[in-house]
Amino acid sequence: MAAAQLVLDQLLVSIDDSLLICDAKTCIHSVSRAFCKQCGTDEQAILNHPLSQFISQSSVENDIDPLMYAFKNNTAWNGQLLVGSSGHRVLKSVIASPISVDKKRALWLLKVIPDGQYSTETKVESKATNIDELTGLPNQVLLKDRIQQSMINAKRSGKSVAVLLFSIDRFADIKAGFGQRFSDELICQLVERLHNCIRKSDTIARLTEDTFAFVLQVTASDDSSIVSRKLLHSVETAFAINQQPVHVRASIGISLFPGDSETPEGLVESAFSALNHAKQEGGNCYDYFSNEMNCRAKARIEMEGRLRHAIAKNEFQLFYQPKVRANDGRIVGMEGLIRWFENGKNMVSPGEFIPVAEETGLIEPIGMWVLEEACRQNKQWQQQGLGPVKFSINVSGRQLNNPDFVQHVQDVVLNTHIAPEFLELEITESMLAHNVEKTINKLEKIRELGCYLSIDDFGTGYSSLSYLTRYPITALKIDRAFIHDLEVNENTAEVAKAIIGLSQGLNLEVIAEGAENIHHVDFLRSHHCDAIQGYYYSRPLPAHEFESLLKTGYIKVA
Repeated sequence: MAAAQLVLDQLLVSIDDSLLICDAKTCIHSVSRAFCKQCGTDEQAILNHPLSQFISQSSVENDIDPLMYAFKNNTAWNGQLLVGSSGHRVLKSVIASPISVDKKRALWLLKVIPDGQYSTETKVESKATNIDELTGLPNQVLLKDRIQQSMINAKRSGKSVAVLLFSIDRFADIKAGFGQRFSDELICQLVERLHNCIRKSDTIARLTEDTFAFVLQVTASDDSSIVSRKLLHSVETAFAINQQPVHVRASIGISLFPGDSETPEGLVESAFSALNHAKQEGGNCYDYFSNEMNCRAKARIEMEGRLRHAIAKNEFQLFYQPKVRANDGRIVGMEGLIRWFENGKNMVSPGEFIPVAEETGLIEPIGMWVLEEACRQNKQWQQQGLGPVKFSINVSGRQLNNPDFVQHVQDVVLNTHIAPEFLELEITESMLAHNVEKTINKLEKIRELGCYLSIDDFGTGYSSLSYLTRYPITALKIDRAFIHDLEVNENTAEVAKAIIGLSQGLNLEVIAEGAENIHHVDFLRSHHCDAIQGYYYSRPLPAHEFESLLKTGYIKVA
């Protein structure tokens, strides 16, 4: 026996093939130099370690690990497995064959087939379309069959099936910041953690680049909650990639058979609805599908269709709300606010369609229309001798992130012949928290055009004093939440005073929106707020009604 082992060891040192030998308990006894090189480690780091540390399953056939099934039944097997050291595994073709050592002990020889050697023996091509290349997991093609099989088994056993969709929050930012290889490494490490959260009888599949699907047979819905908490907990510890710690969060959507759907497609769609809801709630959580979610999802799809029709039929109008100088009621500015009259009749609330426009990207053509219409209308008023006063419009995050946004603004200003110093773009605090350097660069170019910039709803977003010193902001708008109850709430009154004082100290114009009564106006006047906007002076008005205010030039209420 010793002589045979010596010959085997010498053979494994000299052979070019990537081989290893393990016992029925998957403990590795011998390994070739080629396999060590493939794993990027030495022999001592592999010997006497479990096979799963270097070769692991890439798919599960009928809820059974095919390689372990072969070991148990002492039969040969070939297929695709993940091969390599932790975090660096790639999908390879593997042949496993039982070899007899003596009557008491059986070993298995595993050979890793080099890339390009796709013989009929390996049967790789028949499975290639069902396997995700990076992780070796079933992909969405195979997922449908797994769900279908689980549904059949559930009917026989009287159990349920849970479909969980696990998605990494803000994965696109990680990929954009660190690159493809970095994000691939993250995914490989993540898959190892996810496997530890489920049973061998459960299925995990890679549905999209950052989304994984789990198919579980459950007795009660609480079972899927337990697994979801495990999955979320598994990513709480930072990942180590290239000696750099990476923290991620995730969201999970859950659907149940037969309650939510009786088809694989319906279960996945329902889980996606729940996943989107979890992300909208801020992520780092799980949520179950409900009929209410389904109704909301359908309503959003219908709203998108109506919005596209509205854009094509030009059903939008701009209303204008004046900004009034606090000390004398002089109109010193106006804000253009979009209104949608569907089919020319019923007005649809901006609160209903703006979020859908943001989500679908339709906010970009709508925002461009607002910019063009506001510039055109105000140039017309100036030609009539009305004003001129500064006019402001809201800019969405999608618009600002468009690489051509600055050019669009410049083109509209030139085409409408409006002086750029009369145009003010209002942005929110949250837009300043992402892609900081790019955003600063864009806003500086806007200022170079001569246009003004204000932060809308100041104090309610990602407030940071650094924004006021780094960004080329010219004005702050105090959010209406701090004005609404300032006469009865000392805290909000103090916040409003602080914002006014801060603006004055930084030589920024300060505008308060949401002034609805004389108490609001008296407070803002007494603390030297530059301008006031609110129902106390005027509701937003269509252009022909606002024109009469411009002719007067001021609003005297009290």
